[in-house]
Amino acid sequence: METTARALVAPGKGILAADESTGTIEKRFKSVGATGTPETRRAYRELLFTAPGLGEFISGVILFDETARQKAGDGTTLIGTLQRQGIIPGIKVDVGAQAMAGFPGEKLTLGLDGLRERLAEYRELGARFTKWRAVITLGTDLPTDPCLRANAHGLACFAALSQEAGLVPLVEPEVLMDGDHPLACHAAVTQRMLRFVFDALAEHRVRLEAMLLKPNMVLPGQDCPQTASASEVAEATLQCMRRTVPAAVPGLVFLSGGQSDVRATENLNAMNRLGGAPWELGFSFGRALQDPALKAWSGLPGNVARAQQELLLRAKCNGAARSGTYTAAMEEG
Repeated sequence: METTARALVAPGKGILAADESTGTIEKRFKSVGATGTPETRRAYRELLFTAPGLGEFISGVILFDETARQKAGDGTTLIGTLQRQGIIPGIKVDVGAQAMAGFPGEKLTLGLDGLRERLAEYRELGARFTKWRAVITLGTDLPTDPCLRANAHGLACFAALSQEAGLVPLVEPEVLMDGDHPLACHAAVTQRMLRFVFDALAEHRVRLEAMLLKPNMVLPGQDCPQTASASEVAEATLQCMRRTVPAAVPGLVFLSGGQSDVRATENLNAMNRLGGAPWELGFSFGRALQDPALKAWSGLPGNVARAQQELLLRAKCNGAARSGTYTAAMEEG
């Protein structure tokens, strides 16, 4: 597991999050005029996974349950298709966030029931790492400590069960950027959440060397009138991580969390330019890697090659951001 964790944060590489639920991916398909069916979902994921040279910049891919069981056009499983590219297959194992009883406006992620058995099956299918996402909302008097504590407990239980099954857990406590909160508020809540998370991980005897953290970057809210530069985001994010994340964790694979594809790359690049972090600073992007490819594809088989080019460009840019060498000129391809 420690070898897998280190491989996932290898220099110049990051993780592609392709684990959208059926409902989520159908909404994204609709936005580009594509029809959401098992076959179109398979075709789209196949075009992502077979992009020539993807393994040069992508170390792992997070799958949805349906995708983990599908086959490519040549009869190879999609997991096998990734393995041929030298990419490590992973799997999302939570079943989504639901309203938290007694706490209006807050959510609790579910999925622990039967997880031990599901993990054994996913490992048999070829998965080598797992992901569980907690969702934390900012608002008036939110989040509450009970919400943070309950979600941290779920993340820790998931991580312990994953390691029991020989799988590397990606622990994802996402503090959303929805709202008009300033950067400092997002930093304070992210710090609170991470303290709860690492206390819970310690209580559940999770091996830090055999896990990865998938945190949000520290950002002002989407509706905040005061913006933040890439350097300000980088400094605030790394300060928060240094205060809460043990150095034993091999790497942080940041989520993009609603940022534009270019902005997510710029912020990651700024963090790596600062240097001095005790962990690898990587990425685990979904929309920030996929959006240009999805728009180029639009559900049409004739657009596959162009869509793959768009994916490779974003992967290459983020690969450069891993070493702080990304420049705007790279966007020209």
